[in-house]
Amino acid sequence: MREFIVEADGGSRGNPGPAGYGAVVSDAVTGETLAEAAEYLGVATNNVAEYRGLLAGLRTAHALDPTARVHVRMDSKLVVEQMSGRWKIKHPGMKPLAAEANSVFPPGQVTYEWIPRAQNTHADRLANEAMDAGARGEQWSATGDDIEAEAVRGATGTAETRAAAALAPGAGVTGVAAPGDDDAAAAGDRAARAKPGVGEQPPGPAAPQPSGVAERPQAPGWSAAPDLGAPATLVLLRHGETPLTPQKRFSGSGGTDPSLSDAGREQAQRAAAALARRGTIQAVVASPLARTQETARIVAARLGLDVTVDEGLRETHFGAWEGLTFGEVRERHPDDLNAWLADPEAHPTGGGESFAETATRIAATRDKLVAAHAGRTVLLVTHVTPIKTLIRLALGAPPKSLFRMELSAASLSAVAYYADGNASVRLFNDTSHLRA
Repeated sequence: MREFIVEADGGSRGNPGPAGYGAVVSDAVTGETLAEAAEYLGVATNNVAEYRGLLAGLRTAHALDPTARVHVRMDSKLVVEQMSGRWKIKHPGMKPLAAEANSVFPPGQVTYEWIPRAQNTHADRLANEAMDAGARGEQWSATGDDIEAEAVRGATGTAETRAAAALAPGAGVTGVAAPGDDDAAAAGDRAARAKPGVGEQPPGPAAPQPSGVAERPQAPGWSAAPDLGAPATLVLLRHGETPLTPQKRFSGSGGTDPSLSDAGREQAQRAAAALARRGTIQAVVASPLARTQETARIVAARLGLDVTVDEGLRETHFGAWEGLTFGEVRERHPDDLNAWLADPEAHPTGGGESFAETATRIAATRDKLVAAHAGRTVLLVTHVTPIKTLIRLALGAPPKSLFRMELSAASLSAVAYYADGNASVRLFNDTSHLRA
């Protein structure tokens, strides 16, 4: 049985900031370098970049020999201890990455070792080369005929976007709306526009596509690039109205978990009819909350599909602001609200979830779903913040753009993820076109 050494590293110039990873696979007996992989990730955290480096190294080793034993050496104590099972993985955004890394080889075939940074210079150099290439607007490329590394780069892609939004008639990213699930903070968006620009939050890399995916014609209805094969297309449906929606109250994952109102159920029926006419949806995945589950069941019944639940699609937890209007939050928690409007790392009062944490969770969920549904069109029934975050990440827009998007109840958007890692966004944000 062959034995490989995988050395991997990742870095972020700003944490979060421009990030990249590097990985090298060598023969454990001879020390010969067999393959290299590196990638510029766009804006991400150190931890995301380190996990992405690990994934690239494992995938490269697997491409060389899926039966080999692999010994991973990294200078990230966090990744090594978590992957060895000695430390718990508490961050929700790291759990899917660790699970994906564990799935590359069978259990027991991979071991981990922490090494000082001075002993990880090869992978560190590759990571910095990738970040330097990204700063120049270029992709890192290996020297020589490194087929395995090329395959990994094809799987991980780049952080660049393929195209600007393609707007349907009557649709658009118009007006100003709050990031809360029921557009609670509409007035706050005007205040946010007056705030200084905030730093990038960790979105993770562009969603990966597994290498070797067979090309096939895409079903009609969503755009595709023929030379890249059918993309993995995530059609994003916001749930229908709840009793809290017209009142514009914060309604996240930590509140009363309301069901749809009669108006919301009618909206879901109209969305189901529109999607049935299009005829392209092949699977339905929904947030676990009641309003998304009810919307998803209505749509799935019309399409003759089952509903799969994904915890990663839940709405942001708004802490003590759950159930309140923007004005009520402004009156009761003015300092916390101002901080939240200015900084994606800030938390709502009472231990809610920051937008940075939401973005990390959503990026990991996106990567998992795109990998699982390569070449397919999947309906995600979710909430305002997850949908806005997916669109923001696909466009490479800053966190403050969350306050610039309006998302109506039961509205549709779509993001297509191509084999080269790029993405194309289409917005259908006017629910008036959804007629049964």
